[in-house]
Amino acid sequence: MAGRAGAVEIGSVPAVSRLKSSGEIWAARLREAAASLLESRPAGAVAPLLSRLVEAGTQGYPPEVKRRLMILNMIAYLIMVSTLVYALQQTFLDYSLYWPIVYINLAIVVVMLFVPLMHRLGEVAAALLMLFTECAALMSFTAYLGRSSGVHLQYFVIAAAAFVVFGLKRWRLIVPSIAMAVMLHIACWFWYPHSVARIEAPHEVLDSMYIQAAITTFGLIAASVFYAFRLAENAKAETDALLRNILPDEIVERLKKKPADPVADTFAEASILFADISGFVPLARRLGAEATVTLLNRLVTHFDDLAERHGVEKIKTIGDAYMAAAGVPEPVADCAARLARMALEMQTVVRRLREETGYELEMRMGIATGPVMAGVIGRQKFSYDIWGDAVNLAARLESSSAPGRIHLCPLSGPKLAADFAVEPRGAVEIKGVGKQETWFLVGPRKPAAS
Repeated sequence: MAGRAGAVEIGSVPAVSRLKSSGEIWAARLREAAASLLESRPAGAVAPLLSRLVEAGTQGYPPEVKRRLMILNMIAYLIMVSTLVYALQQTFLDYSLYWPIVYINLAIVVVMLFVPLMHRLGEVAAALLMLFTECAALMSFTAYLGRSSGVHLQYFVIAAAAFVVFGLKRWRLIVPSIAMAVMLHIACWFWYPHSVARIEAPHEVLDSMYIQAAITTFGLIAASVFYAFRLAENAKAETDALLRNILPDEIVERLKKKPADPVADTFAEASILFADISGFVPLARRLGAEATVTLLNRLVTHFDDLAERHGVEKIKTIGDAYMAAAGVPEPVADCAARLARMALEMQTVVRRLREETGYELEMRMGIATGPVMAGVIGRQKFSYDIWGDAVNLAARLESSSAPGRIHLCPLSGPKLAADFAVEPRGAVEIKGVGKQETWFLVGPRKPAAS
């Protein structure tokens, strides 16, 4: 009772009137300043300002750490705004009764202002400051209002928030933080029953505070859990996208279902394409590294688009060589025709780029059809690769082709003759195979005139 009496005596009527008046004037000025700030700053300038505030103090940290520190900044700003609102609410409710709560809230606002600056001391400094500030503030609020206010329920938030603010790997900070929060919650329950509360708040106010504390607690825990699951889902999506950028979609699904099982398949018939820029080495020597990479990137990007458009699987690039296959990992009846259409468009891309740049660009190509084997090779930097006689033959056909021509194997030529114009090349000596009757692909066959 002495504590409550002392509190009432300090808040004498004349002093309260003056403080209420100054509080109202201060609140009005704050509203006017905010309104003038919003009016004077165009909408397009607000986003950069918010971005700078969120990134304050995070420069120089790795991306993962920076993201966590930016989240801490956002939490600090939210605490500042909400706490300032509480301070104003309690000021206008009854300053003479709630003045200690008002000043504790204002102290929290001041401390939260230092959160971005604490990042300069280390990546956990701000988290520790926020943790100790919130623990001390909750203890103080409970001491003044009693456990009936429900303020001490917010210690439960630390059990979830510790993982967010410290990161999953810092168990030496997470476990003590949670243990401290549990002990402080229990201490508040036993130390501060309603009978010893320093502020004799009306029951309806305490009920409102309890409801507010319960909603805040559940909301923050739900937000922390959502954030954790969101991070896990994002990481899973990034991994999935990376896998699908390396491996065919069908292979990715098989690996996800049975990651320990080897991926090894045999295909009775597939078509393989090898393409290579003739005279590339002297051209690259003349252009230099940056221009060479830019040129290759343009070419390969166009080729990748063509592969996707024609239902062809890109296998790999080796320097200026491009390898693709049709009929793997999913067999198709028109594997040779798909590669033929893609190869003709690749030649068009090369011609167009030659006209734009003035570089002497010519591409030799070889297409072979036959049985192949395919699978995922390696455990680190793995890849989906194919091998077999048809693969070796396509490589030989490319090396024995002429610049600007598409060299076809004995099986591909007759297969394509119905829909494409092919030109017999005659018997060609192919290394490791011997003499073979080969063809050049000329273009799509024009419909006969009626």
